Amino acid sequence: MRKTFRKTLSLVLVLTTLAIALSACSGDKKSGKADADSSKITIGIPQDIEASLDPHKAVASGTKEILFNIYEGLVKPGSDGNLNPAVADAYTVNADKTEYTFTLRSGVKFHDGSTVTVEDVIYSIQRCADANDTSTLVAAFLNIKKIEATDDHTIVITLNDPDPNFLVYMTTAIIPQNNADPDNTAIGTGPYTYVSRSPQENIVIKRFEDYWGTKANIEDVTFRIIADGDMIVMNLKSGSIDMFCRLTTSQVAELEGTEYDILEGTMNLVQALYLNNAVEPFNNAKVRQALCYAVDRQEILDFMADGKGTIIGSSMFPAFGKYYQPELVDAYPYNTEKAKQLLAEAGYENGFSFTITVPSNYQQHIDTAQVIVEQLKRVNVNATIQLVEWDTWLAETYSGRQFESTVVGVDASVLTASALLARFVSDAKNNFVNFNSAAYDAAYAKALASNETDQVKYFKECENILTEEAANVYIQDMANLVALNKKYGGYQFYPLYVLDAAALYVK
Repeated sequence: MRKTFRKTLSLVLVLTTLAIALSACSGDKKSGKADADSSKITIGIPQDIEASLDPHKAVASGTKEILFNIYEGLVKPGSDGNLNPAVADAYTVNADKTEYTFTLRSGVKFHDGSTVTVEDVIYSIQRCADANDTSTLVAAFLNIKKIEATDDHTIVITLNDPDPNFLVYMTTAIIPQNNADPDNTAIGTGPYTYVSRSPQENIVIKRFEDYWGTKANIEDVTFRIIADGDMIVMNLKSGSIDMFCRLTTSQVAELEGTEYDILEGTMNLVQALYLNNAVEPFNNAKVRQALCYAVDRQEILDFMADGKGTIIGSSMFPAFGKYYQPELVDAYPYNTEKAKQLLAEAGYENGFSFTITVPSNYQQHIDTAQVIVEQLKRVNVNATIQLVEWDTWLAETYSGRQFESTVVGVDASVLTASALLARFVSDAKNNFVNFNSAAYDAAYAKALASNETDQVKYFKECENILTEEAANVYIQDMANLVALNKKYGGYQFYPLYVLDAAALYVK
């Protein structure tokens, strides 16, 4: 039955792709071949960045991965998962993790030519510590007791309570305090300066020649927006883009024999069927658990990625080694009879219908949703896919919480487990699934108040609660397949959702 299902759905997708390819032969003629020299590269991305260029307001991971090239914090994440000095060239932490002292790197320039000062750093941190402005708030900064400059190059941050993970939040972007319009004027310290943006078309950045560190290899980078997943391979084959991340295996197969290297890593995302716990029937834990039993995650991986990817059982992916619990994968083995039993106990013995809202620019999530729809039919649950544009998904599904379910991937904004788990605290502003659990809130609070060893224990308790209460139907950390023109090298996989353009070079 599984083979028949997969062959049928594969045939549909092949015929659809063929029809699109034939109809598009005469289209997109204005896109010329990207110049492959030391001065330029064109990178395809699936969605536009958010309207604001303010790094402290960025929500979408797709926005953050672009702004990574423009802004930096006192420290910045490396591809090896370590935190490296950036605007600060040294730091010390006292024994009880309540005092963090940073020494600013001498002569770091903003993109407007001004020199970074201790006042700029204090302004940037205080701006994100304002509980009255949730658009820029970094929750960890509410723990700051005081921040002061002891001289022109030294800043001391004192916390109310110990926080062994506080350093990771020092990746928060440092911006000049005299920038009156950060929403529209991007001024950072990163290896690239912001040049322009054409909404729904492209974002252009340029190498910053006064960068404090190793300069970017490529001078001009254009991020070209390709929101239609069916157009990605065509753009790669025509040479209008030189690179695209997060391809499906079917897209990779179409590139065989072309001028592209295919690089394989992981996306470092928690892909799930996210359920709005505040609406019926998903406010019933037995219904949520039933769906967990009804979804065959291995079948999803086999269909959409030839088995590539890592099945997960909670809101944590393998890159967070000490927090990740592979045993949670086995909490809900595929079992349609168990699913039907739980549905009957919840009063849905005849099943029910619901909608899966999916952003139309992410083919992996569309493919996953298609498989889920077919699988749920086996337990008399009828799901309908609603495709929406990315901006609509952000505004209505994520921010407005106007949805029943959605298939997406959630990333970690910083290198700490709390970045993945904080969103499920009952009153968290980014708790878009409306998960509400007193036990979870208590465990998370204990984690924040604990030393590093106990924190791991309580964060794992949080993961266990998410699994036991079936907050969502957890699926996988997807494989990240990257197509890069053979003329280029240097692409680096990060444990975060990052696209490091500065590391790219011409071979």
